[in-house]
Amino acid sequence: MTTQHIATALQRVEAVLQRRPETGLHDDAPASARWEGNTRVTASHANGMQLATDMPTELGGTGDQVTPGWLFRAGVASCAATSIALAAATDGIALSLLEVRATSRSDVRGLLGMADANGAIVGAGPFDMQLQVRIAALGVAAAHLRALVERGCSRSPIPNAVTRATPLALLIEVEAA
Repeated sequence: MTTQHIATALQRVEAVLQRRPETGLHDDAPASARWEGNTRVTASHANGMQLATDMPTELGGTGDQVTPGWLFRAGVASCAATSIALAAATDGIALSLLEVRATSRSDVRGLLGMADANGAIVGAGPFDMQLQVRIAALGVAAAHLRALVERGCSRSPIPNAVTRATPLALLIEVEAA
């Protein structure tokens, strides 16, 4: 399957952005989350797509849905895979395999606001992450594919947000009960 249509689309967008760079700035589609009771939350996109999350049974959930942490890792992995595929299309490389796996390690004590043995509050987020990429393309040297993966990941918005530690503004609106 050819990816020429992707390369053409990217060239068209790049040409527009060269002429009018300000058109590249935009608000991303918001993700809304609504508490459904207990530990179940439904995330919604403006287009109507919805996805339920829940916590594992050990943390009071039903364990029958993905967790918010898994959604985070899925977002990192799928964004990286997309950016790598875009870079491959730009280079005219027909990938025969592309798999990205995002793993992380977390300490549940952070979710509970607990301290470590030294009295320091444990962070609630993952303390490390890894992206494992499997890639193949017929007739393309391994070094070229490695460089393609590195370039794709460096341009990937969600992995970039993780490595840059994007500031988060917390805006609170209290409603009458």
